[in-house]
Amino acid sequence: MVYGYCRVSSKGQLENNSLEEQKQQILNEYTESIIYKEKYTGKTTDRPIFNELIKDLKQGDKLVITKLDRFCRSVKEGLECIQKLKEKGVKIHILNMGLIEDTPMGNLIITNLLAFAEFERAMIVERTQAGKEIAKQKDDFREGRPKKYGKKQIEHALSLLKEHSYKEVEQITGISKSTLIRAKNKAKQEE
Repeated sequence: MVYGYCRVSSKGQLENNSLEEQKQQILNEYTESIIYKEKYTGKTTDRPIFNELIKDLKQGDKLVITKLDRFCRSVKEGLECIQKLKEKGVKIHILNMGLIEDTPMGNLIITNLLAFAEFERAMIVERTQAGKEIAKQKDDFREGRPKKYGKKQIEHALSLLKEHSYKEVEQITGISKSTLIRAKNKAKQEE
């Protein structure tokens, strides 16, 4: 059997159809493959769908992934997983690299490629942190996601609560009940 594994680690990748793109690349190469899809953050190492797939793979099966960085995040994790799959007799095909061969040269190549993937991830994190430190120096810096609703919109929605239910105000303004409750509690604390 041929199994494909697709993974995204951010909402942007999910919204930009990266999962579907990965799935299509695998199906273009292996039309009869069974596809597993997963979304998890880069900080999280718990990948329940991936772990389930690895457990289910049997001798003679093939695991197909579009790119090495979709497979693992560190050299140690990658080498352990590859070793486990080799011991089970599972073939691994990384579409943008080829088959991972169980030879000394194959092991050397995959170790180096895993090291570069880990290095690339570390550099992304480092650049992100440096950019954040520069942004923090600006007076208007705000950490986190920008607020979806302005102060006037929230005040208007809270005033509507005097005559309407949360559900009605949510339908009128589009502001969720939980946001309204948080805003109401915050207003009470400030009084």
